Order: sequence, then structure tokens, then C-alpha cells
Amino acid sequence: MIASLTGVLKYKSPTEILIDVHGIGYTVSIPLSTYEKLGAIDSTITLLTHFHVREDAMQLFGFFSDEERRLFRHLISVSGIGPKIAQSILSGMNVEELTSHLLSGNVAALTAIPGVGRKTAERMILELRDKAGKMNAGGEQMTAPGMASAAMRAEALQALTSLGYNLQIAEKSIRLVLKETEGSKITLEELVKRALRHTNVR
Repeated sequence: MIASLTGVLKYKSPTEILIDVHGIGYTVSIPLSTYEKLGAIDSTITLLTHFHVREDAMQLFGFFSDEERRLFRHLISVSGIGPKIAQSILSGMNVEELTSHLLSGNVAALTAIPGVGRKTAERMILELRDKAGKMNAGGEQMTAPGMASAAMRAEALQALTSLGYNLQIAEKSIRLVLKETEGSKITLEELVKRALRHTNVR
């Protein structure tokens, strides 16, 4: 199996690149999150890859980080999600955002991604929620701005909505707090308390 490629970037688009590896050109499908991190044409790049084999086709998918590739593999394990939809999902939001939405059960955010209907979003949450908080190699929670883990953000969101706050207002309030405390550690209690100060709903 082809696990990674290092070579010269000869062509790039938001969904596909051509990489020259010792005179052999590989066409690699990529999500937008990877495209944004690519260097200039003729620069040397390294991509982690997933080699997808079907009866009628073989396709290479490339990723800038191991977290992206791992989440891609989790996504295609869900019934109804093929590699193209998984690629679209990772193009619609980054790993951290997707992890947070899976943990919090945010169906609305997931269905905003083209190609993802409500049933697919619900299956994603059901099948991937337990895996979503352990996306890095060490099995640690993915970290969010403000040193708050995705799990902590999800718990804070649940706490605010349980108190009767609108989901969108609650999410916005949490984001504001994390932006204010970026680079500092914050407890769940402090995150909820500060988020409450940003809410307008009584």
C-alpha cells in the first residue's frame, strides 16, 4: 500500500494535485484543508496517502496531516460515506471543527456540508462520536483554541443548551471565550461561566 509520497508538485487545484516522484507522476485527490497548506508549483512536498481500491477504479487520496488521514478513514467506515463525500466533508471544515461537531452531536453543522443529509449526519455522530475525541496518535483529545479540548467544548455546549440557551448563541459564546483565552489553559467551569456572560438570552 502507498502510505506517503514525497516529490515535486507539478500541478495543484483545490481537489487534485499532480506530484512527480522520481519521474513518475501521481494524481492525488485532496481535501481543501490540504490544498491550503501546499507550497508553490515545483516545490518539494510530502503527503500522507490513502490508497482506495474498488472493482472499477484505484484512487490515491492525499493529506497534509495524520489527523486528516485518520479522520478520512473513520468517515469512509460509515455506511453511505464514500471517499468523495469524505473528501467533501474535510473540505467543508477542518479536523478540529468536525471533531467538535461530532462530539456535540451538531447535526445542523454537519448537514451544512454539501452531500451530507440528515440521516448521514446522524450516522456519523452515532458511529464516530466515541472516536472523535481520540484523533491524534497518542490518543489525546484534539485541542481547540484556548487550550480547551473538543470534549470540553462539547460539554460546555451541552451545559449551555441544557440551561435553555439557543444552540447558535451558545456556540458563538464559547468561541468568543476561547478567542479571549487563546494560549491559556481553561477549566470547564470557567469556560461555561465566561460563556454565560456573552449570551443575550435570558
